[in-house]
Amino acid sequence: MLNPVKAHDLFAVDPVAPLADRLRPRALADVVGQDHLLGEAGTLTRMLSRGSLASVILWGPPGVGKTTIARLLAEAAGLHFVQLSAVFSGVADLKRTFEQARQLRQTGQGTLLFVDEIHRFNRAQQDGFLPVVENGTVVLVGATTENPSFALNGALLSRCQVLVLRRLDDGALEQLLVRVEAEAGAGLPLLDEARNTLRAMADGDGRYLLNLAEQLVALPAETPALDVAGLSELLARRAALYDKDREEHYNLISALHKALRGSDPDAALYWFARMLTGGEDARYIARRLVRFASEDIGMADPQALPQALAGWEAYERLGSPEGDLALAQVVVYLGTAPKSNAAYVAFGEAMRAARETGSLMPPAHILNAPTKMMKQLGYGSGYDYDHNALDAFSGQNYFPDGIARREFYRPKERGFEREVGKRLAYWAKLREERQ
Repeated sequence: MLNPVKAHDLFAVDPVAPLADRLRPRALADVVGQDHLLGEAGTLTRMLSRGSLASVILWGPPGVGKTTIARLLAEAAGLHFVQLSAVFSGVADLKRTFEQARQLRQTGQGTLLFVDEIHRFNRAQQDGFLPVVENGTVVLVGATTENPSFALNGALLSRCQVLVLRRLDDGALEQLLVRVEAEAGAGLPLLDEARNTLRAMADGDGRYLLNLAEQLVALPAETPALDVAGLSELLARRAALYDKDREEHYNLISALHKALRGSDPDAALYWFARMLTGGEDARYIARRLVRFASEDIGMADPQALPQALAGWEAYERLGSPEGDLALAQVVVYLGTAPKSNAAYVAFGEAMRAARETGSLMPPAHILNAPTKMMKQLGYGSGYDYDHNALDAFSGQNYFPDGIARREFYRPKERGFEREVGKRLAYWAKLREERQ
């Protein structure tokens, strides 16, 4: 049987350990950037004050303190701490851990089971947690970088509270750098602009920032303060957090789409660039730009769709990086174009009407009559050829008999659609007069 792990066992410092381990917080109050969970009114603070630590899922990007928080929660709640990784553990490991927790419980000792990368467990393995969480054998703390709504099954989610950890902001990263300098007993050899760049390179990941800072601490004491160029030569720039088949992919394309819809070409170019630097297939972006041209611009600027298609074609001919500029031009065009979703809305309403009305026949006067029998049935009878009518507009009814005329397309007072609206209003007046 395992013995309860003491606090000094959990946080014993190895003097030759990496800097990130040596600076690992020793108390929840030392964790930076997560005040919404660990501040005076934080969710976890309130749980601990009530003495009722619930099973939780810690969802957040890498390097924001998920593992550290789990360890500190175990210490604060007086629980035995067990850590598993879903990458390296299987059903046998879970069964053994659950049995050890049951034995400890009989002695009055609770267990906090921390499962890193919990989303990597399959559905059956996730279901294995349900009974031990429900009966209190373990307090489960799962860590994931993936959206729990998609990565974890509903049964497990219903028994755990999802807590969102934030990427570390600039202030939190600066606190870590101050701790590095206190540990090293000297300031980092950086000019102010280079210090700002160092924090930006970390991209909200505290562990990564500490690993970068450790390289600076190792420089000779006589090293002059580095500028941005010197820092860039010393440290390899981090690739942006982006996974083409995970949530970040959908977050960024959503940001691009909404920036375009909001007529902000600068923000749209930023998200476009973020996706390219993250390794996104430019053809995927091109397809989404074509979709946007129809969905959010439509008839407000009928050239938007040809422009989007032309940019896509240019990319296909040139490839990257030359063709990226053609897509950037499309982003700017779409971002600065007048916006209207009238065609998109009209199509949706027409589809609903088509489903509701079923198989109604067109009115007989607009049917062709290629046979004698069809002429005898009245096909084509009374049809007015619009080009022979005054203003090339007959005003006849083209909806099926038995349903009232419907208005699906309602142009906006923006861009080219303003003129389209005037035209439709004129035709509506003529239709009323001629019917």
